Amino acid sequence: MGHLLSHVGVAFMRLLAFLPLPWLRALGWVFGWVLYGLIRSRRYVVRTNLRLCFPQWDERHIRSLSIETFIRFAQAWLDRSWLWHGAPEVTRRRLRLTGAVAELQGEAPTVIFAPHFMGLDAGWTALTQQLPRRFTTIYTNQANPVVDAWILAGRRRFGQGRLFGRIDGVKAIVAALREGEPLYLLPDMNFGPEDSVFVPFYGVPAATVPSLSRFAKLGRAKVVPVVTRMTAAGYEVRVMPAWDDFPTDDAEADTACMNRRLQDYIDTMPGQYYWVHKRFKDRPAGVPSVY
Repeated sequence: MGHLLSHVGVAFMRLLAFLPLPWLRALGWVFGWVLYGLIRSRRYVVRTNLRLCFPQWDERHIRSLSIETFIRFAQAWLDRSWLWHGAPEVTRRRLRLTGAVAELQGEAPTVIFAPHFMGLDAGWTALTQQLPRRFTTIYTNQANPVVDAWILAGRRRFGQGRLFGRIDGVKAIVAALREGEPLYLLPDMNFGPEDSVFVPFYGVPAATVPSLSRFAKLGRAKVVPVVTRMTAAGYEVRVMPAWDDFPTDDAEADTACMNRRLQDYIDTMPGQYYWVHKRFKDRPAGVPSVY
């Protein structure tokens, strides 16, 4: 029964691809409000994250940004319909690649720092569709095989993107990096205390994997941030200049630096960051849980 519902869901997304974007975004607005009202536990997570990161905000502002987070989440999810099933010319028209795009041209080893904004899939799609390089990323298999196959097919739609599983190990990823295949890396989540370091995120200790520093060092690669912003016309995928002081010999200091720079990106659009994630799930020894 579960697989049947999943097939129906995928078919529904295929149909949504034909809707005009304003209609789709309006539907996402409705779904976002429904999710905000129904999923009380996740609403608590979002509000807790925002209170910890922005203690200067009053409760009215916290509530407003919480609602926007759910709406953006729903809209980004529905946007996968046209990202993965829409006509290629429609997808290209709605994805605007801007900024220091030249950083991603050529064959220089490159790690792309792709923070967890709601438009992550749009950013990946824009790069793989509009640039001639072979991009790689790290993929975690989904428990539902129907959903898993759908996501894999969507992320492999354009170009020759390679999705490494956790079992592939570091060596294969580093080898691809050194061969000139940019790595689209999403290191700004709590992946557990193993192999993580506690560094400040908005002044709060956050378990963070130092993978950005380590992959850049192992791959002898530059780090290029790519930040994706949802807009009324689709998405703006902005490529930032490469960091000229990264990595160093101190992976923990590099990871703290990554979080500081991430804060600057978030401050420009706080309602589009992935606050539904339990960013502070793991705490330093002796520090109580916040959730």
